[in-house]
Amino acid sequence: MEILKKYASTNHFGQFIGLKLEVVKPGEVNYYVKVKKDHLATYKSAHGGFLAAIFDQIVGTAALTKAMLDDKLVSTVEFKINYLKPAFLHDELKGYGVVLHHGKRLYTVEGQIFNQNNELLAKGIATLNAYPFDKSDMKFL
Repeated sequence: MEILKKYASTNHFGQFIGLKLEVVKPGEVNYYVKVKKDHLATYKSAHGGFLAAIFDQIVGTAALTKAMLDDKLVSTVEFKINYLKPAFLHDELKGYGVVLHHGKRLYTVEGQIFNQNNELLAKGIATLNAYPFDKSDMKFL
């Protein structure tokens, strides 16, 4: 858990957009965030890049909670996201991520984003690369 705590303290982007993390179990996470004016692309709907950023956080942290058990970190190699419905100003979003499969280096993770009415807004799949913690620039102070 020390790796996850360190990551949370250095993830300034996640803090900037207002993400709140809940670890369900290793390899499974929820994120929560409220759509604010700064997240909008039009006068009422959120920018797709905002949802993509949430999605990347969801799949990355789901993989991290599993990889850290082996003293590894992860980085996103690629992801595909489908936008199904828009997110609107003041919506309360829930992101869900789960590791579907992992080997020594690659993790396959599914992510979903829902609104407060449990409507599926976006869904996708990602591949992440796991690498040893000691090869990272993260240091414990």
